[in-house]
Amino acid sequence: RGVEGLADGAGHIETIATKYAQVEDFLFLGRGLGFPVALEGALKLKEVSYIHAEGYAAGEMKHGPIALIDEHMPTLAIAPRDEVFDKMRSNIEQVRARRGEVIAMVSRDDRSLDGIASDIIELPEVDPSLTPLVSVVPLQLLAYYIATERGADVDQPRNLAKTVVVE
Repeated sequence: RGVEGLADGAGHIETIATKYAQVEDFLFLGRGLGFPVALEGALKLKEVSYIHAEGYAAGEMKHGPIALIDEHMPTLAIAPRDEVFDKMRSNIEQVRARRGEVIAMVSRDDRSLDGIASDIIELPEVDPSLTPLVSVVPLQLLAYYIATERGADVDQPRNLAKTVVVE
């Protein structure tokens, strides 16, 4: 299953969203091409659910965000099976060592984080250069379901303009 299978995981993502809907802070971590995905995931969650969320380069985790990690601040880790996977796995283990919950976004059928991550979201098999594009869809669904669980109006988020004027 490729990109067309993205919507198949919506029910699973909704279940995960219910678990984390009442948190007040969220950390998104990514490496390489996963870093901008982490930034986008944090932005989407902020915009529609009003949860304080930050995206960080996982390699910089020890320079600040690690001090905030505990059982009350879940982390979403962008962790497809790529050239930086082993380092990302190490970051996930560091979060778990501090009692942090981890939602790991992994390549389809990759079971290597089962038992380490608290929750798993699988990504479809695509060309590695397309992984960031398909990774955004589950993050949008997660933000949507968390926001609706919190009672937020996802169609008209507060304080957001439909257009941005650069001055």
